[in-house]
Amino acid sequence: MKTLFKVKSRLSLLLALLTPASGFAASNYCIATNGGFGHDGTTFIGPSFAVPAEGKCTPWTGFTKTATTVTVTTYGTGCLSSDGKALTVAVSSADPNWFGAGSIGLDYIQLTRSKSDESFTTGSDQGAFGGDAEVVSCTSSLLDLPSNHD
Repeated sequence: MKTLFKVKSRLSLLLALLTPASGFAASNYCIATNGGFGHDGTTFIGPSFAVPAEGKCTPWTGFTKTATTVTVTTYGTGCLSSDGKALTVAVSSADPNWFGAGSIGLDYIQLTRSKSDESFTTGSDQGAFGGDAEVVSCTSSLLDLPSNHD
C-alpha cells in the first residue's frame, strides 16, 4: 500500500511540474479596436485567456465580433514582455463569408502599461481590424457566440 501511495504522489508531482503555469488565472479577456463591437469597431474575445507570466506566451483561442453582425473565429498567441509592461497578441481570424474562401485576417495587437502591476492602458492593432486598441470588460453580449457568423 505504501508503494502505491508513493507512485501516486510521484505521478501527481510530475503532472504538476508538467502543467504550464501562467501569470494570472484564466478568465474572459476582451480587446476592443476602434471603439469596439457595437461602436463601429471590433472586439477580440478570448474566453478563458490567461495573461501569461512575464517573458512567457499562452494560446489565444476565441472569436471576434465586428461590423453589426459578423463573428469570425480567432486563434493565436499572447505574450507578456519580461518586464511585464507589454502584452502582444498576434492572431489569425477566419470566416469565408467575411474574408473570402481560403483567406484569413491577421492582427498584431500591442498593449502597454507603465508598471507591471497596473492595467494595460494604451495600445494599437496593426492588421485586418487595425486601429487603437484597449482592454475592455467582457459583457454578456460580447461573450454570446451566435450560431450565425455572417
